[in-house]
Amino acid sequence: MTAITTRSSGVTMTDVSFRYPGRSDLTLDRVSWRIEPGDFIVVTGPSGGGKSTLLRCLNGLVPHFSGGQFGGEVSVFGIDTRDHGPRHLSSRVGFVFQDPEAQAVTRIVEDDVAFGLEQAGLPRYEMRKRIEEVLDLLGIAELRARDITTLSGGERQRVAIAGAMARRPELLVLDEPTSQLDPWGADEVLTALHRLNDDLGLAIVLAEHRLDRVASSADTIRIVAGDGSMIDRPPAEALALLPVRNQPPLTRFALQAGLGRIPLTIKEARRQTGSLPEPAISFEPRHSAGEPIATLDGVTVVRGRTTVLNDIDLDFRSGQITAIMGRNGAGKSTLIRTTLGMLPCERGGVTVAEKPVAAGKMGELAGIAGYLPQDPARLLFAETVMQELEASIKHLPPGSQRLDPRHLLDELDLGHLAEEHPRDISVGERERVALAAVLISAPRLLMLDEPTRGMDGVRKHRLMRILELARERGTAIVMATHDVELVAEWADRVILLADGAVIADGDPRQVLAGSVTFSPQMNRLFGGGILTVEDALASIPRSDASIP
Repeated sequence: MTAITTRSSGVTMTDVSFRYPGRSDLTLDRVSWRIEPGDFIVVTGPSGGGKSTLLRCLNGLVPHFSGGQFGGEVSVFGIDTRDHGPRHLSSRVGFVFQDPEAQAVTRIVEDDVAFGLEQAGLPRYEMRKRIEEVLDLLGIAELRARDITTLSGGERQRVAIAGAMARRPELLVLDEPTSQLDPWGADEVLTALHRLNDDLGLAIVLAEHRLDRVASSADTIRIVAGDGSMIDRPPAEALALLPVRNQPPLTRFALQAGLGRIPLTIKEARRQTGSLPEPAISFEPRHSAGEPIATLDGVTVVRGRTTVLNDIDLDFRSGQITAIMGRNGAGKSTLIRTTLGMLPCERGGVTVAEKPVAAGKMGELAGIAGYLPQDPARLLFAETVMQELEASIKHLPPGSQRLDPRHLLDELDLGHLAEEHPRDISVGERERVALAAVLISAPRLLMLDEPTRGMDGVRKHRLMRILELARERGTAIVMATHDVELVAEWADRVILLADGAVIADGDPRQVLAGSVTFSPQMNRLFGGGILTVEDALASIPRSDASIP
């Protein structure tokens, strides 16, 4: 890609405050910030704490499209955002939203990547060159002719990033760009960002909860506290200041084992832990499963000319948390939707609660099965958060079980939003509202597609505690996820898909341990059956668990 030549003065925010319409609290409170050309800054903090709002100040979406009360000044390469909105700034600031579905403009991948270039009036030969570069850079050249509606969530995310990159902005802003990506896809995107930053000097601001992959790339980490304030620190120092559940496993282990310096990579951690004894501990299976709630017998699903699932034999059992993992496009979402009767089988069949499931008859599973899609905002239509739960209760069959809505909202840290409109809260909060609307019926089978997207570690822990209670009630819980650390800590069983086939099915220690791609940080550091920080700490004698 052609280098960007600029002598611009970067981006400055001076005493910026912002309050959303109808809210009494400030989302941003007298925030000042400077982004120099070539900076790589990672922004992190609690879900709903103001990260997306902060990022949207950089391209003029705040205040031009947000409403509310705005104070202070944002200067983007000498342009005052109070006088110029996103359209004017789009050639200087590339923006990738947290929800890639909302960013697509056309149906075909190549056309969507080209859209911004066409609006800028670039010559056709220059457009062709740029499109080829970004498609190759992000590893999506084979998707160029695909209909965007047929892509997986992770594939859509990379298409959105390609569209932003194609315009060769001076600042690239990304709101949780790896939240829907498998480990391969996340590495490809981050590698592309490294190249843009290192080779071209492109300034990058990246909001992210999963810091294990991005912390080592950052010049600075900006912590958004959630009360309108924020601080900037070098990466290792910033990680130590985060709540324990929001820290990467390497950080948690280093602090609790007394390693001294906080490593940012496995390479650094290996050097620091070289004198520790090799962990040795035996592990018992986590939970015994009950009877099958759902069974897939020889299920094959074909879409167009593509076999998406091929001869799948599986059952999902009560009292078990099952994680479905695999590359984007491996068939995870299709497996979930087929189980619930949302997609037809070419061959084979599905039973849920001993009832055959017919395609298009998901309504017959009301009160038995619950489903949280990859885009949970599609489930929300009521005027308030509480009304969403009340609507779900209203549509349950007579005599169905249900949870207490107020208690459930409190458990999901949503009680203070009960009277808010679902569209007026953050993406992560909307996802938790949709989850509450599904959980309210206490289903026997609960199927979740990327349920922790947009959640910080603290809220993930709360969510999994709620799912753990559901498991104790006998619910069969199935979740498609790319979150390796979450699976390592909470899953009873892992199913690994590739090209629509099951290639591994078993205990997390069997499936994740030793994997080049799916092993968690502690396993990459120590090997064996070690998956979590707790595993590592328990297996090392405390007298030896620190390095002078």
